[in-house]
Amino acid sequence: MPMGSDDGVRSPKSGKDIVRNFAPAWFAVNMGTGAISLLFYAFPYGNGSQGLNVFALIFFFLNLVLFATFVLVQCVRYAMFPDIWWIMLYHPVQSLYLGCMPMGATTLLNIAVNLINEDYGFGGKAFLYALWGLWWLDVAISALCCFGMVHFMKTRQRHSLEKMTSVWLLPVVTFIVASSSGGVIALPLAKYSSLHALITITTSICLVTIGVSLAFMMLTVYLLRLIVHGLPPGATIVSVFLPLGPMGQAGYSVLLIGQVLDSILPYGNFGILAVGTTGHVIHVICLCISMMLWALTTMWVVYAFLAMHDVLRRNRYPFKLPFWGLIFPNGVYANLTLALARALDSRFFRVYGAIYSIFTLILWIFVSCRTIMLLRGGQIFEAPCLEDVDMTRFNTRPTTSESKVSTVRVEPS
Repeated sequence: MPMGSDDGVRSPKSGKDIVRNFAPAWFAVNMGTGAISLLFYAFPYGNGSQGLNVFALIFFFLNLVLFATFVLVQCVRYAMFPDIWWIMLYHPVQSLYLGCMPMGATTLLNIAVNLINEDYGFGGKAFLYALWGLWWLDVAISALCCFGMVHFMKTRQRHSLEKMTSVWLLPVVTFIVASSSGGVIALPLAKYSSLHALITITTSICLVTIGVSLAFMMLTVYLLRLIVHGLPPGATIVSVFLPLGPMGQAGYSVLLIGQVLDSILPYGNFGILAVGTTGHVIHVICLCISMMLWALTTMWVVYAFLAMHDVLRRNRYPFKLPFWGLIFPNGVYANLTLALARALDSRFFRVYGAIYSIFTLILWIFVSCRTIMLLRGGQIFEAPCLEDVDMTRFNTRPTTSESKVSTVRVEPS
């Protein structure tokens, strides 16, 4: 993948400058690193072996340290520069990356439940219920991102079809990712309480329904934008992979929902949930829906690679932080493929999923190396929402929505 580099001579940024320019997009690093951890855990060849589990744990703890660091730096950023919060929030692109934070957290929860609690038995019931509580917190933050940011997009930001990218999907994907994590937690939770598992999986059904519905609406508009205005310009071409995220993760979530309901049903003494075959029927239906979503994700994979080939064979672009957006969508697509391989006992899905997982790992290594190379000079610490704004105009918080909009209105970058 030919990429340019920032070879221009720049003076290193100070620690204060780094904090000031530490954008929410950094949480995409957590999403990508967490996806690699999940792929090591789900890899079909040698699955459950000590070697793969060790690699999954290495990426898990690396991700945990990064997540804690990013949260701390974000807190310091808005404490030192409180006006940046409003500048970022009203920016039509950078604000959408707020959804990366709860999505990065779910990758930590999934490994903590599956590998640390279930496989290694760490913490037992108390630890599992602590993770369940953190999942509810993640659901609440996802709701703020989904409902709040879509509302802001409609009422406080300026958007146009020509400048649209698939970054629009980031706020709504939070619901889909949270629903898949609910499916991961619900199954071990059923050992202690079928009611708690049923509440969790019902919430996951609501989350994935809302998330997928909004994602389909936005993807329809996005396809129109591509047909009418062509591919995204410049380095934003990497956003063509983002549609893999909602489709792939939704397929994984629906598959988990079917498996959990098949496990905990029948439940109660009356109603449809008490019928013995209900769980099996739902499981089959969910498997079919998951297959359909995998097919749609594969369609977007083809379009994404065609778009990247068309653009990158003619141009070279400097490496920037949004390139981390390549990892998570490809990772969830590989993870869905491996989940279908287990559900169907399919050799095709097993081999294809393993190959795609290796491809995603190579992509993570490439992006990580490029990021580390740019850390020393601080060139990678950029906050586009601050580039065209004179910070002296934001000494006080705007008192009306109109003044905020007029003050921070900038073009998407």
